[in-house]
Amino acid sequence: MKSTAATTAAPTPRERRILGVDPGLRVTGYAVLESRNGRPHILEAGLVRTTEAKSTTDVARRIRCLYDGVVEIVQQFRPEVMVVEQLFAHYEHPRTAILMGHARGVILLAAAQAEMPVVSYTASRVKKTITGHGRASKEQMQYSMERELRLSRLPEPHDVADALAIALCHFHALKLPG
Repeated sequence: MKSTAATTAAPTPRERRILGVDPGLRVTGYAVLESRNGRPHILEAGLVRTTEAKSTTDVARRIRCLYDGVVEIVQQFRPEVMVVEQLFAHYEHPRTAILMGHARGVILLAAAQAEMPVVSYTASRVKKTITGHGRASKEQMQYSMERELRLSRLPEPHDVADALAIALCHFHALKLPG
């Protein structure tokens, strides 16, 4: 879904941009929403993949690839705010939480270097805002994104739908004017 445009003009005062990010060390979903006439409009949604670093032990290369991808998105779309899901750790999988912390850390670094504010929401808050139920399934989130954003098909994969949901949650939280 990534666009090939080299640059995108900065938003006008009436067009406010939100970058939603669903962090992952192998696949990170992102979505750039813009407020137009009081409605959210998708500028772009896609994935930053770090699979070129084949070895699962090559975390440094994955982190660099993720960082470079997020920086490119920030430079191209110049969002006003980045919205990232809060880190949630299962006690049964501490290694996964640590790796997710690495991914989230470089994403936050990219925002800080662009002097962009970062807002975080819990997964349950995003789900409740979007579907009305804090324990909605991945499929329910996809259907909600399709309906709310008036898409012609379900956003796929789940990482993209989650990034759209995170950005849309913030859009609703702000009640952005058109």
